Amino acid sequence: MTPMREPTFLILTALAARPLHGYAVIQEVEQLSAGRVQLPAGTLYAALDRLTAEGLVAPEGSEIVAGRHRRYYRLTESGAAALAADAERQRRNAAAAAKRLRLRAADAR
Repeated sequence: MTPMREPTFLILTALAARPLHGYAVIQEVEQLSAGRVQLPAGTLYAALDRLTAEGLVAPEGSEIVAGRHRRYYRLTESGAAALAADAERQRRNAAAAAKRLRLRAADAR
């Protein structure tokens, strides 16, 4: 499996707990990344279209709020599996990096 780009990982993470509409995904991604990743609406919806085509997310309905159309999306089982696999990959890489940094620090003493 190809490693996920950070915005994709964060979009799937945002949808892991519950279905969200687009603007809520944008807010969640910004919060999850401590403000480092800010998705423009066009970028988000292009990503959601791609993730839908890949079967990782699915539409979950829509509503009109204050005259605006809100489309909701949910994480699919395939999306949850892909997110879990990439989270594990990142965990293993972070553990390897931490181990190497500890060795480096020990050698520097």
